Amino acid sequence: MSFVHLHCHSEYSLLDGANRIDDLIHRAQELEQRALAITDHGNLHAAWEFQEKATKAGIKPIIGMEAYVAPGDRRTKGRPGPGLKPYYHLVLLARDMTGYKNLVKLSSLAYTEGFYSKPRVDRELLAKYSEGLIVSSACMAGEVAVNLEAGNDAGAREAAEWYANVFKDRYYLEVQAHDSEGQAKLNAGVFKLSEQLGLPVIATNDAHFLTADDHDAHDVLLCIGLGKDYSDQNRMHYDRGLYFKSAPEMAQRFPDRADVLENTLRIADEAATVFKKVYQVPSFPLPAGVQTENELLVALATDGARARYGDALPPEVQQRLDYELGVITTTGYAGYFLIVYDFIKAARDRDIPVGPGRGSAAGSIVAYALRITDVCPLKYDLLFERFLNPERVSMPDIDVDFCFERRGEVIEYVRQKYGKESVGQIVTFGTMKSRAAIKDVGRTLGFTPAETDALAKLIPNGPAHSLTVKDAVKDVPEVKKLYASDERYQTLLDYAIALEGLSRHTGVHAAGVVIAPGPLSDYVPVLTVNSKGAGAGSDEQTIVTQYDMNCLEHVGMLKMDFLGLTTLTVIRDALDNIQARSGVRPDLDTLDFEDPAVYRMLRAGRTVGVFQFESPLATDMLRSMRCDRFDDLVASNALMRPGPLDAGMHKVYQRRKRGEEPVSYALPELEPILEPTYGVITYQEQVMRLAQVLAGISLAEADVMRKAVGKKDAELIKQELGKFIEKSIARGYDRKIIEELAGQIETFGRYGFNKSHAVAYSVVSF
Repeated sequence: MSFVHLHCHSEYSLLDGANRIDDLIHRAQELEQRALAITDHGNLHAAWEFQEKATKAGIKPIIGMEAYVAPGDRRTKGRPGPGLKPYYHLVLLARDMTGYKNLVKLSSLAYTEGFYSKPRVDRELLAKYSEGLIVSSACMAGEVAVNLEAGNDAGAREAAEWYANVFKDRYYLEVQAHDSEGQAKLNAGVFKLSEQLGLPVIATNDAHFLTADDHDAHDVLLCIGLGKDYSDQNRMHYDRGLYFKSAPEMAQRFPDRADVLENTLRIADEAATVFKKVYQVPSFPLPAGVQTENELLVALATDGARARYGDALPPEVQQRLDYELGVITTTGYAGYFLIVYDFIKAARDRDIPVGPGRGSAAGSIVAYALRITDVCPLKYDLLFERFLNPERVSMPDIDVDFCFERRGEVIEYVRQKYGKESVGQIVTFGTMKSRAAIKDVGRTLGFTPAETDALAKLIPNGPAHSLTVKDAVKDVPEVKKLYASDERYQTLLDYAIALEGLSRHTGVHAAGVVIAPGPLSDYVPVLTVNSKGAGAGSDEQTIVTQYDMNCLEHVGMLKMDFLGLTTLTVIRDALDNIQARSGVRPDLDTLDFEDPAVYRMLRAGRTVGVFQFESPLATDMLRSMRCDRFDDLVASNALMRPGPLDAGMHKVYQRRKRGEEPVSYALPELEPILEPTYGVITYQEQVMRLAQVLAGISLAEADVMRKAVGKKDAELIKQELGKFIEKSIARGYDRKIIEELAGQIETFGRYGFNKSHAVAYSVVSF
């Protein structure tokens, strides 16, 4: 007998589901179950990740949700009347993409219109968005079940008939295969109702954990969520049988009702959702007389370039501008640039400080011409292909720094321009990391705060070196000793290992904003949070996507980071003070970035308050290298990262700059590329130039190689470096030298830094 689980909870049923998505998929494979549904409580956080991973694993994904249904109008906020529940449970499954879109709407509206303790829909919404959905009556908290348990057979019948009338042959009653108190009686009542109304039945198991052995760890998770002690006998307990059962285990529970298992296969066969990445960029409002976004972008970029370089553009500027505009307009991203240009212009018009650039966007001359950035890419040999690769087209990614105090005004401008319902912030998930897991579990098990704090501090948790609880038990002597000698601590650590990494709560991304062509809930599910402190400038509800940053990228949504940088606020205040005292406001555009006085100050260690350089490590770096030019600042920004520091590359740079170590180049062609960094490969852009010159490939192809090395995918690295080696040899270079360089490139991939970002942030530092 075959069977498919249609009622499962992942970790995104926060502090209630203990199933990791990867584990659910792997378990389905082990049990030879060809499909699987995830039905988290009131949300679709898992949907896109689950769809991609399950499809890749050969398991058919069924996208679902266990909805909360208000007993009356979803908009009524208040305690229900006597005998009424504040909400019922209902399982919704997407039969097709229309069903998925309706799930997205229902989940979103449950937050935006129906939130009261939980995100709730009601019968009105279910009827309106019924198309493409398969529905089952859910667990003991379902409307049918609650009425049956209360002896209200008429109420159960009315509810079942209403759903059957709305969803037709896509409505199923649900029985479950565990021993929760009252479940056997409920199953009997459901079967009886099924016979009376002629409705089909499915068997599920409401799986909250993976195997029977995981019950106790899940029980601890439940206590964490409820804020209860594990020893409290009066708290909520789940039955041990609520795990991901095999088909034989399910069949054993319903020996005379093969149909309830067969119906799960029928639903699995019917369900067909296929997610495709489609870039969703809003149309930019065009001024009168302009026909297309491409036309407007070309005009604005050309005017901006003339303002930067003079009316008669130098040939190298014109060539670069034409090339970039060709790529941008051909790939369809003119609108993206216009949107970013517009909100940065709005910020400047309001005297809101804007950073000179961030990330790879500083490598674009179009961005420079539009004043999206303030760094000339030609002056610093910054590469457009590092930002937007014409051979591997993906959504550009322009992140922008604003004055910390006024960042919210820019977000509010975007909300007003494109519609509040079309602009949202982005969800994040707080997870139970090693120390947090120990404190959460310890609190539930009755440990004192002092005990859990002491244990947690034994586990390394720094940016350069951190351990999981499992690794700490093996590798940290004090933890290993406690685990072996004290049963209380062994229990705590075992549960912490089981729960570590699970999502614990949602948050709002500090900077991420997504802009949709229409209402955001037409594209992705959303939730709401109170706007206070979230950048909306009011106490209204702020829309937040239920998908995180990574999922939004896979969906194809326009997302960008609006970052608040305190240093920009400090610089503004300093300029205000100078103007107040002297009557003159310094013009930062006229600064000499090679001013010897500045570098004398930095070499002397006077770096307090200097952006990126006030730490003891940075101060020592500038002293040791005898920093005397802007290029040194840029290199320091790139080298002061965990990878280069661990590899000792900063020391090599310092010694060579001081003349204590000779600078040499394996090939003469490398000198123009590596001479600014004394022969040390410091930037990703240098790798790209190196590949371009030696292998004779385009910068776009070189960027593909750079990305492959950065992903640390052994097969992909072998493939791309193999191309580099063979093409270089074919152009007459010595195999041994090229293979040595390929090895250096592979090593560099572990710590390479983006020069565009290093230059832009060095401007802020200066």
